[in-house]
Amino acid sequence: MNTPIANTLPAFDTINPAASITALSESITAAKQDITALLQQADFTWGNLMQPLAIIDETISRLWGPVSHLNSVCSSESIRPVYQEGVSLMTEWGTWIAQQEALYQAVFALSESTEFAALSQAQQTAITHTLRDFRLAGSELKGEAKERFAAIKMEMSKLTTTFGDHVLDATQAFTMLLTDQDDLAGLPESAVAGAAQRAEKADKKGWLFTLDIPSYMPFMMYAKSSPLRQKMYTAFATRASTGDWDNTPVIEKILTLRQECAALLGFEHYAAYSLADKMANSVDEVTSFLRDLAHKSKTMAKHDLAEIYAYAKDKLGMDKVEAWDIAYVSESLRQDLYDLSQEALKPWFPEHHVKQGLFHLAEQLYHIRIKRGEAPVWADAVEYYDVFDAQGHKKAGFYLDPYAREGKRGGAWMDECLVGWRFPDGSLQHPVAYLVCNFDAPVGDKPALWTHDEVITLFHEFGHGLHHMMTNIEVRSVSGINGVPWDAVELPSQFMENFCWERAVLDLFAKHYETGEPLPQAMFEKMTAAKNFHSGMQMLRQVEFSLIDLLLHSAFKAERGQSVQDVIDDVRKEVAVLTPPAFNKFQNSFTHVFAGGYAAGYFSYKWAEVLSSDAYAAFEEAANTEQSIINHDVAKRFLDEVLSRGGSRDMMQSYQAFRGQAPTVDALLRHSGITAA
Repeated sequence: MNTPIANTLPAFDTINPAASITALSESITAAKQDITALLQQADFTWGNLMQPLAIIDETISRLWGPVSHLNSVCSSESIRPVYQEGVSLMTEWGTWIAQQEALYQAVFALSESTEFAALSQAQQTAITHTLRDFRLAGSELKGEAKERFAAIKMEMSKLTTTFGDHVLDATQAFTMLLTDQDDLAGLPESAVAGAAQRAEKADKKGWLFTLDIPSYMPFMMYAKSSPLRQKMYTAFATRASTGDWDNTPVIEKILTLRQECAALLGFEHYAAYSLADKMANSVDEVTSFLRDLAHKSKTMAKHDLAEIYAYAKDKLGMDKVEAWDIAYVSESLRQDLYDLSQEALKPWFPEHHVKQGLFHLAEQLYHIRIKRGEAPVWADAVEYYDVFDAQGHKKAGFYLDPYAREGKRGGAWMDECLVGWRFPDGSLQHPVAYLVCNFDAPVGDKPALWTHDEVITLFHEFGHGLHHMMTNIEVRSVSGINGVPWDAVELPSQFMENFCWERAVLDLFAKHYETGEPLPQAMFEKMTAAKNFHSGMQMLRQVEFSLIDLLLHSAFKAERGQSVQDVIDDVRKEVAVLTPPAFNKFQNSFTHVFAGGYAAGYFSYKWAEVLSSDAYAAFEEAANTEQSIINHDVAKRFLDEVLSRGGSRDMMQSYQAFRGQAPTVDALLRHSGITAA
């Protein structure tokens, strides 16, 4: 197998996904031969075992990664079967690796050797993680159990891909074309202009609305027509729940197979299996954590909902508030209370200024430099940037793909393009990240104008990117976000969100797109006053999703006649103050859990938010004495002890090395404006 050349970016301008999958198949075949040869050695060392395995991982990642990425950002009928073939190959490859008992024994022998004690902490952790992952991948299974485990893995990979495809297809299948201008009442100019542009691109006359978030959310928040909001809400809430795209049987099959997979490995349920490589120790610990948050938030959440109902009746003349009215009434109330809307803020958040301000903040915090670079891209709007350290040496790179478009998976995410590590020949590969969002593109001759919520999303994903890019670890499997527990991986991203509420940070980029005028102080004060508007309800919503996910993977008993909806209903009775209508099938589009990496791990957002809020408190404490939240000294500690360490050591150890103490929930509640009941 040929060793990849360090720092070679994907050739997105010429890449042929089908050819890449053919090369992937050939590469996997060669890798199997190489591993078989490796195992003929008498003694195993870091250099003759772990380094060759890292090269194999790098080689396969270079072929599979770009195809997987293209399926997410440019999905089409032509790429889907190619991608599915790749999923099958990668699943089979992972299963083959797990079944190589001799390889497992070789790594175990290295962990028991005299060399192990002389290895670096990162190398030792990589070996320890490898052994753990072998066990979780079924390496210790025998005979029929091993064969069944392999079959389950193959089937689950197909099912999760199918789940995601169904959601994307159902999302893009629905459009609502309005031709009567009266139906646009209440909608802001930007939403109307975006709808007109979508209609024009679809060769239609009127205004076209879709279920993509930049189109859906403004409609639900501002459109005065309740029947039209009902139409949009119903379509969104029932995505992938009927016909050929119905994910109901897919969910049931995934849950059944996950439970069987966990049982084969000796776990009580899939949630216990999932927690085996996370910070949290047990399902009881997590459920107690979530229920405690629910208890402390519920009084405020009830007050939030009562406020919505009272406002709807007294000010809007609505005797009954339906599910599709909540966002509209809530936004109307917010504007009444604070005289400010997300739309009103958009002129102060033009794309160019936001990006430059974000980059400048990172430069000040971590003494890096970010410059526009050159690289092949997959869409015209995609940009590539290089990151340099304080001495001007290349440190990392990232792609930024900001706009929603047809064929692009919804939401926002960061993913790896290249992992930062040192090759066996001594060459150092710089980490490169994909940063992907789904914001509105520019309309006409106006630049893209983003809501403050979208600014927060960009900062969030950039935080993930920093975690990946700022690594100082030269061991591939624990570099950047690799080896980081899933319930800690959101720490750097949620940490970055806090800066979006600071005047000193907003002054870096919040400038009117036409006049260059900074965000007026009066608007800033209204914005911060509204920060925790209905935060009780928002907290309960995330707790609800987290408990549903955890209980579906630990307490769901399909064999006793229990349905997925039964679990959802029970959780809502316990923690929710607002129950959706019976037709709402949010679980059928819950891609985080059924098509992503958050199965029995959605709680990670709240778990990591405790860490991120407590971490940001260190900056607040320093600002109390030094008058600036943009503090390089505190940031350097965060960089040295958390961001740069990757998965090379226990995350709680890293966190406490930065903070000097264990985290508490206090900062999260304070930042959320929640006073415990």
